[in-house]
Amino acid sequence: MRFYPLLETGAEETGLEGEYRDAREIGKVKLGELHLFFKSGLKTYFIAYRDVRRLFRRVEAVPAKMCCGKGTFEIENLVVCGEGDKELAQIQLPGKKAAQILMKELEERVPEAQIGRPAQK
Repeated sequence: MRFYPLLETGAEETGLEGEYRDAREIGKVKLGELHLFFKSGLKTYFIAYRDVRRLFRRVEAVPAKMCCGKGTFEIENLVVCGEGDKELAQIQLPGKKAAQILMKELEERVPEAQIGRPAQK
């Protein structure tokens, strides 16, 4: 399997396959020991936890017409930001419960990253 780095910082490719195989899977995201992996199309991307500066959930409301009226679907996404709060990836998640579990796991694995919305000034 080929892995694509999310950041072009001379990422090390050694041991990624074993880490990916043993990683915890939540939707399209896999949490390894040192890296976060996710699939987009046919590619598998990775980023080292040390390169992540901010993580947050983005909930998009998608309007829908149904047989009995109108409604909205909430689409949960994980947004990964790097240096300077630059958005590196937006990863769709299967639902609210999966998003909450993933955020809790990421708080433990990436303690140096800011989780959630930035503090109000």
